[in-house]
Amino acid sequence: MQGTDLRGDSAKRKQDWAATNALDRALAPLLDAQRTGRPLVIAQLGQSLDGRIATPTGSSRGINGSDAMTHLHRLRALVDAVVIGAGTARADNPRLTVRHCNGQSPTRVVIDPRGTVSPTSQVWCPNDGARRMVFGGSDSLDPSVERLETPDGKLDPAWILKTLKAQGMSRVLIEGGGSTVSHFLGCGVLDFLHVLVAPVVLGSGLTGLSVPGVSDVDEAVRPPAEVHVFEGGDVLFACDLR
Repeated sequence: MQGTDLRGDSAKRKQDWAATNALDRALAPLLDAQRTGRPLVIAQLGQSLDGRIATPTGSSRGINGSDAMTHLHRLRALVDAVVIGAGTARADNPRLTVRHCNGQSPTRVVIDPRGTVSPTSQVWCPNDGARRMVFGGSDSLDPSVERLETPDGKLDPAWILKTLKAQGMSRVLIEGGGSTVSHFLGCGVLDFLHVLVAPVVLGSGLTGLSVPGVSDVDEAVRPPAEVHVFEGGDVLFACDLR
């Protein structure tokens, strides 16, 4: 499917993207994002077998393989906006563009209530025509970056999604980092969660998901999940949280 243009809502594209296997079924709901009130929201995390998304020094590049990267870019191609926190913007300096599959790069959104992300960060720089937005942001950002306020300077997932919906964004990807994804998950606003587990053990470092615990295993959330094993060994757990 790498050569398929994933954007669009035509009946033919929906039919072509039929749910023929676990990977297709994991992505198909993003083609039918007719929602009211807030967007359809999917979050993605890549991690090691022991649940680490980065080493103690913050190194994360290369934990997951090329298939996992292609899957992430497919997700970007299917959504209207991709959201990251300020910590991820500083540590990873991502471009948040679509490069490993055909498709249009989504609006790039950074949650930066304290204005700590540099104006020269790559997230602002690609000249690909995609919108760039920030909740908060530095006063020294280029005027072309759309700045939005955060209530009391805090991360409020429901308010952020409502604001993005008002901006015409019906499909939103929460890409990272772990604390941002965990906050959205803990607030109950995620529809889907894609976790890509790589066959590697880091032993220490930053953990992925961190949400309030349960006292008994029977109380744990067990969402329906599609499981897909990529040729490189990464395993996708596509969880339906609806």
